[in-house]
Amino acid sequence: MTDLVVGPDDQRPRCGWCAATPDYVTYHDEEWGRPVTDERTLFEKLCLEGFQSGLSWLTILRKREAFRELFANFDASVVASFDETDVIRLLADARIIRHRGKIQATIHNAGVLVDLHSKGGTLADVFWSHRPEARTPASFTEVPASTDESTALAKSLKSLGFRFVGPTTAYAAMQAMGVVNDHVDGCWVRDACTEAQSAIIADLGIHTQANQG
Repeated sequence: MTDLVVGPDDQRPRCGWCAATPDYVTYHDEEWGRPVTDERTLFEKLCLEGFQSGLSWLTILRKREAFRELFANFDASVVASFDETDVIRLLADARIIRHRGKIQATIHNAGVLVDLHSKGGTLADVFWSHRPEARTPASFTEVPASTDESTALAKSLKSLGFRFVGPTTAYAAMQAMGVVNDHVDGCWVRDACTEAQSAIIADLGIHTQANQG
């Protein structure tokens, strides 16, 4: 895989990993690395990254609409009310990843998020407070699977009660949410993500994890 590929239709340079399928191109251009603070969207991304563990992200992308349908569009207040009957229903539906542990973790995590909201906290604050110093990877060999910040984030999430949130899953979520911008140097999406990220950082009034000392 090359670090950059040029789209045959629009001639735009993109991160090389998205060349594998048109599904990846759409996800790369419209979502990956674009900053998010909406709680429902953040919860969805965190849950799907948990389901992706050990699998291809393409598998998750192609099942995402079914996940949204079966998990009440990732409305945490609804998912938190799911019981064993719902677990059995979900395990019987081949349109999603039928993994009992991951399904139960999603329901549990919905309850944790509802509790966090009741105390005035947000998932956005938790994730964005762990933003690392900005960097520009020149190559995908420079993009890690986890970082000190994602390890700290995973620890913070676990302390709140979240499950299925190890450092690698946390870092993948940070990439998906735009907390880190891992579009390689030269990718046409990178600058747009950086600009949007700066606006969110100013709006939230946050500092990098490194500066929190």
